[in-house]
Amino acid sequence: MRKKLLLINGPNMNMLGIRQPEIYGSDTLGTIENLTVERARELGYECECFQSNYEGAVVEKIHEAYGKVDGIVMNPAAFTHYSYAVADAVSAVAIPTIEIHMSDIHSRESFRRKSVILPYCIGQVAGLGKESYAVGVERLVDYLEGRSHV
Repeated sequence: MRKKLLLINGPNMNMLGIRQPEIYGSDTLGTIENLTVERARELGYECECFQSNYEGAVVEKIHEAYGKVDGIVMNPAAFTHYSYAVADAVSAVAIPTIEIHMSDIHSRESFRRKSVILPYCIGQVAGLGKESYAVGVERLVDYLEGRSHV
């Protein structure tokens, strides 16, 4: 069986390159997905990419991943702070998941500082811009291959 990761991006991530470039940079989601897929490939993993602005679509994608992927790299975006549905989906499938954010959510507005999803993840990477994706993949692969407990 091929080793496989799933990259999930939540709402408004499709607007990267346009949305607040002073916070998120000028790269598009497509560019970041390509960089993420390439880093996964370098580490011996395939990586499927998915983005949705709809909470139910993200929940369904997590459910569909059950038994099909080894790990999930997820930037839940705004769902981070309030989506118990996404948190419950991550908990239900028990697929090792790492939460990532381009910005440092811990130094932004108070509502952004809490993640309802993190308790069901193996860890979180935040504040590294587009590099959060590569670092997230690296930490997840280290976890999957028993080199780290993140």
